[in-house]
Amino acid sequence: MIDEMTMTTVVAAAPEACHAVVSDIERYPEWATDIESATVLERDDEGRVARASFRVAALGRSATYTLAYDHSAAPHRIAWRLVEGDIIKHLDGMYEFNPGTEPDRTEVRYQLSLELAVPMPGFVKRRAERRIAHTALADFAARLEAGGGAPAEFLGAGQ
Repeated sequence: MIDEMTMTTVVAAAPEACHAVVSDIERYPEWATDIESATVLERDDEGRVARASFRVAALGRSATYTLAYDHSAAPHRIAWRLVEGDIIKHLDGMYEFNPGTEPDRTEVRYQLSLELAVPMPGFVKRRAERRIAHTALADFAARLEAGGGAPAEFLGAGQ
């Protein structure tokens, strides 16, 4: 069964800074807790990541998967879908960046649709899903606060 989850947070950065951090796939292992490696396999005509493979460690297991990316709504959204995976059957999601009510504030919505190929008790699976979403947003916000990956002009520096 495919489970879906959505979480939101507000960060002190412009949507463009948010998109810059999330679209820098190669640097995910520097800030995304469970990602051990991220390899860009293909780029689009604009140089953005079109396809990437990942190795992750979570719940005492290791998994590998490949995602295809959609940048058509950049810089307000980046979406992905699973191309292939070993223990993951379905993994589609997106980050959406909506300008906040204050300058240089962005509401970040993280949405994930997940199905594992391995059986897991429902309560364990729900706990894992919440952890994935919470960690994705918390790690992302921490990366933005540290200024990692986003050009200074997007973070409001020098204003």
